[in-house]
Amino acid sequence: MEALAAALTPEVLGPAASLLLIAASFFTSAMTAGFGVGGGLALMALMGVFLPVAALIPVHGVVQLGSNAGRAALLRVHVDRGFLLAFLPGACLGAAVGGSVVVALPETLLKIVLAGFVLALVWGPKPSAGRGLAGPWGAAGGGAVTTALTMFLGATGPLVAALISVQGFGRETVVATNAGAMTAQHLLKTLVFGIVGFAWADWAPLIAAMVCTGYLGTRAGAGLLRRMPESRFRAAFRIGLTILAANLALQAIRGAS
Repeated sequence: MEALAAALTPEVLGPAASLLLIAASFFTSAMTAGFGVGGGLALMALMGVFLPVAALIPVHGVVQLGSNAGRAALLRVHVDRGFLLAFLPGACLGAAVGGSVVVALPETLLKIVLAGFVLALVWGPKPSAGRGLAGPWGAAGGGAVTTALTMFLGATGPLVAALISVQGFGRETVVATNAGAMTAQHLLKTLVFGIVGFAWADWAPLIAAMVCTGYLGTRAGAGLLRRMPESRFRAAFRIGLTILAANLALQAIRGAS
């Protein structure tokens, strides 16, 4: 086990942290499969404890690409392709704009922004897209805005889910289409970070392991999480994410001092 952990560990991480993140990928993917959203945000907050900010968003994006692609494949018959065709052009524009901004932001500012984003989604009002975003133009505009944001915030799944929820789809179509939209978004993010020179090879073994456990978590999610009362789960989820966000903010304050 120690030899396997060492093989999967980038230089900036220890074996214990790598194994924790690999296990977390399973459980957070299961969380998203069981509840629709939340897993990507939880994984990003946890990864922020161990990964440097320069690696956090791109590595998280590839892991979430695998998780969402697996869920989209499993639910492919329910994906609304019309929404995705409208969403994609906006997403491409958003990736280009967001990619040009994120490379210029200092690490301390990024940590503060990430911490604030996590706390806003956990404790703020539930994201609501509004009826004005229904239809293809709303999908395109929402694709542009959320993809630009994901380049430096990472886990914008709840925002995309809110956008899809006003389109008038049924529950299965909402979950499947959200998985398809997030697959496209994370794929664009991966391409942009590759273009700007992110060193993917250093993180490839860890990413591959997390993608594998994430896919297994997707398949196991509904049965695993329905055993826990949702009210108890939500309370623990909020407390845990609040602690992780506070840690991110503390790291930023220490780095600035």
